Amino acid sequence: MRKRMLAVLLASVTACSLGGCAGKKKDTVRTVKIGLTLYDQYDTFISELVSWFNASASALEEETGTAINVEVVDAAGSQTTQNEQVKSLIEKGCDVICVNLVDRTEPTTITDMAEKNDVPIIFFNRELVAEDLERWEKLYYVGADAFGSGIIEGELAAETFQSDPKYDKNGDGICQYVVLEGEAGHQDAIVRTEYSVNTLVEKGVKAEKLGYAIANWKRAQAQTKMTTLLEQYGERIELILANNDDMALGAIDALKVSELPKDEWPIIVGIDGTDVGLGAIKNGEMAGTAYNDKEGQAEAMLKLAFVLSEKDPDSGLTLEDIPLQDEKYVRMPYYRVTLDNVEEYVEWSKKKPDGVGTTENTEITE
Repeated sequence: MRKRMLAVLLASVTACSLGGCAGKKKDTVRTVKIGLTLYDQYDTFISELVSWFNASASALEEETGTAINVEVVDAAGSQTTQNEQVKSLIEKGCDVICVNLVDRTEPTTITDMAEKNDVPIIFFNRELVAEDLERWEKLYYVGADAFGSGIIEGELAAETFQSDPKYDKNGDGICQYVVLEGEAGHQDAIVRTEYSVNTLVEKGVKAEKLGYAIANWKRAQAQTKMTTLLEQYGERIELILANNDDMALGAIDALKVSELPKDEWPIIVGIDGTDVGLGAIKNGEMAGTAYNDKEGQAEAMLKLAFVLSEKDPDSGLTLEDIPLQDEKYVRMPYYRVTLDNVEEYVEWSKKKPDGVGTTENTEITE
């Protein structure tokens, strides 16, 4: 799936190279330049969010007649690299830069450069410390409520465990679980784990933690870590709580190569609602996921960047059209996805903003 996503993104590069990234309308006078720097372009959720951002940019360009040029760069997990990328994007004349922080505790260099050059910054998906967002008036954050994802995950786990006695494999009335966590010390990972477990208990399920593993949001790492957990606890595991769908899928990969029959698998719950995650729910491999509204986040981020660029005062878009909280934050809700409603989300994920075909205005660079 990742290879397919990357192929789509690289196809956009080719289209951009042929068109010179000058926007689709040669007679357009106004041009908005938006830079995006990603913590890791191979992250499945981030790839899908960026694809929607690009498609939304094409649609908004058609609607307003203002050319929207987007350049996406990949920091590949290095904060130093990302700082240099922001510097380069500023020098290239970007009107607004959207930053998917590598290290949420290290935004100072980026903020200082942006303020010095008067370039607004929209941080997204990986939330920085609140005090850091207050350092300058032109700093914003677009993302989702991590608390909500944990609550939904815990609810889905509790409902599934209580729905059928077979999930209590040893019949002790206690749900023995393991956790696959994102990055060590990462706020979203901590919150997702804490609230999923607390909600599980609040819903009346007695729970016992067998173990956990840090898998850094990645499917391959999760498979390796889950293999070890299976060697340690085997059939004792009744529930796997994963901080994201990719790690849930890694757990599924480990189970598939184990000797455990599918009808004896533990409950598996994820977060994000990626295309592959939704597919796993359809296949009966995952019990459910908390859908992270990448479409809403991408569109809000694009509209906010467009307004902050101040390049098209006649577009009709204003800050009032963006659901800002405390004049700084855009937070989208999570949604429950199970086998009962997964088809609705599969169909939604296939849609594109009105009037959009391919994303011909985007450049992907390493």
